[in-house]
Amino acid sequence: MPPIPGSGLAKGLAVTLRTMTRKTVTAQYPDTQPELPPRSRGVIGLFEENCTVCMLCARECPDWCIYIDSHKETSPPAAPGGRERSRNVLDRFAIDFSLCMYCGICIEVCPFDALFWSPEFEYAETDIHELTHERDKLREWMWTVPEPPALDPGAEEPKEIAAARKAADKLAAQRAQAQQDQTDEKNQDEKNQADETGGTP
Repeated sequence: MPPIPGSGLAKGLAVTLRTMTRKTVTAQYPDTQPELPPRSRGVIGLFEENCTVCMLCARECPDWCIYIDSHKETSPPAAPGGRERSRNVLDRFAIDFSLCMYCGICIEVCPFDALFWSPEFEYAETDIHELTHERDKLREWMWTVPEPPALDPGAEEPKEIAAARKAADKLAAQRAQAQQDQTDEKNQDEKNQADETGGTP
């Protein structure tokens, strides 16, 4: 049976009329910010305190868009008779986002958790050369990284958190001891001054 003339036009108009009666779902960006999924891949944030300049991220990057410069520093021995230690100090960490393909290999291979995905995506530039962001900008993006999902209540505490808590407790104890020493020294000075002036301590 041959199609009725004008049936295609009628179907098209019916779709148009149905769509016109529905509520619009267009987000008026940038006035309305989009609700991004929690694991969105926006940019890469750098937590440089964890970076040991192992160069794994730069070596594994398929696009060679990570640039790292460093120098060696020698620290004195921790105990008498010990040997000097040398460590790498980060001078430059930059990512060229005009080359990056957001594969996430650098984040996966980092053994010290120095790189993280940030959902930040508003970093367009008018010049392609300005898409190479240095460590200061990568550090700013670090603070937009969402919190990791909660652990299973029955799971063991991660060793990183335990080590960080131990270091924080040790630092707090050292500060408390330093304050106590200052207080004792101040009290002793006051007592000595009172003895010298003939007053009662």
